[in-house]
Amino acid sequence: MDQYLIRERFHLLQDMINIMRFTLFRFFPKTTLRIEYKRLTGYKLNINNPRSYNEKLQWLKLNWYDPEATRCADKYLVREFVKERGLGHLLNDLYGVFENIDDINLDKLPNKFVIKVTHGCGQNIICKDKSKLNWDLEKKKLKKWLKENHYYKSLEWVYRDIKPRIIIEKLIQTADGKPPKDYKIFCFNGEPKFLFVASDRGIATKFDFYDCDWNLLDVKQHYPNSGKVLPKPNKLEEVLNYSRILSKGFPHVRIDFYIENDVIIFGECTFFHFSGTQKFEPNEFDYKIGEYLDLTNMNLKNLGD
Repeated sequence: MDQYLIRERFHLLQDMINIMRFTLFRFFPKTTLRIEYKRLTGYKLNINNPRSYNEKLQWLKLNWYDPEATRCADKYLVREFVKERGLGHLLNDLYGVFENIDDINLDKLPNKFVIKVTHGCGQNIICKDKSKLNWDLEKKKLKKWLKENHYYKSLEWVYRDIKPRIIIEKLIQTADGKPPKDYKIFCFNGEPKFLFVASDRGIATKFDFYDCDWNLLDVKQHYPNSGKVLPKPNKLEEVLNYSRILSKGFPHVRIDFYIENDVIIFGECTFFHFSGTQKFEPNEFDYKIGEYLDLTNMNLKNLGD
């Protein structure tokens, strides 16, 4: 059987599973989250009295709502948000935003670029050489992505109302053409508490956790550590300050940056890190950072069960 047809059937099956999950979530939200949490973490979810960070993210899916968070989760509209907070100089170069794939003219694009959908998560097309790009294949990917809603998969309401669009930006690379390090700052009530560095993305991804004084933390999540202490970036204090500015007003958000040639570039805002379904090693760290996430005094909604 043709490999493309096999992939299409696999994706169709995934879509059907997501629809069934979402249907269950609509009528039994707490039960659905309990099932998903147990399946993915191996732990029992205490949704009524959450204590760990991951548990509290599940609680936020049910009980917190802020339309500003939806705007920040939109990979195009977040640019307006960053400008409004006086940090427009941190934005990556934008080559275009499109609602229709057929409006994209490859001839007008540089040789290297990255294509993203505004409403997705991890749905990116990296082009390092336009002459080698299989545009027919990539268009099929984009058409599929535009029809999807990540809300049905992750149950994260921030994605529900994002308008599906395509943005094309400058490809950020190191001097030797490798993926840049990604500095991800965890902020709680406008204050950064810790971060991790994602390195070797797309090759052999590593996550290394640090406190805000650049002390290496003995923590793992989803990906292995690099096994070494990475050099402290010269711009760390600036990055931490920018994360304060961008996270102000939110109970919790992860603010991502790149630092290349001493230039800081804003990445994205993430409100539900790994959707709160990837366990930490050791598990105690999950509870430690859970103490930072205050669930009082926020815009509440309640889906019930």
